[in-house]
Amino acid sequence: MDDLDFSAWYAQEHPRVLGVLCALSGELDASREATDEAFVRAFGRWPRVAKMASPGGWTYRVALNELRRALRRRRRDRAEATTAPRAPLPETDPELWDLVRRLPERQRVAIVLRYVADLPEQAVADAMGVRRSTAASTLTQARRRLAEWMQAAEQDEEVGNA
Repeated sequence: MDDLDFSAWYAQEHPRVLGVLCALSGELDASREATDEAFVRAFGRWPRVAKMASPGGWTYRVALNELRRALRRRRRDRAEATTAPRAPLPETDPELWDLVRRLPERQRVAIVLRYVADLPEQAVADAMGVRRSTAASTLTQARRRLAEWMQAAEQDEEVGNA
């Protein structure tokens, strides 16, 4: 693939990767930096990356790793709560995203890759560096946990309104 192919791929994938990282972290600046770094690395290795079964999966994986490093550095550098602007989430129920953020990291990543990035399970697995069956199991566990929490919240509301 040539530079034109990279440009078209970049234009399509960059917003999706950025959206996933924003949904995961809620930190726009860190998400932008991690996304940009992943695409710089993809461009530098484009002849090899373009031939991969899932160039997007590779890029998500690099971006997620970079985001984790950046967030660890930021937490280490500042002892108090973050003051960075919160990134916008997909237009859904904010309470749902509060629940998603409570999930263990692996489940949270899987949910966001599947439902925000709209990746199929195999691409989720590629991005997470796991087998497809592991990604499917992780998604099932996350959906089950979210359903339980949502049901419990509805029951609490019903009791409070009674």
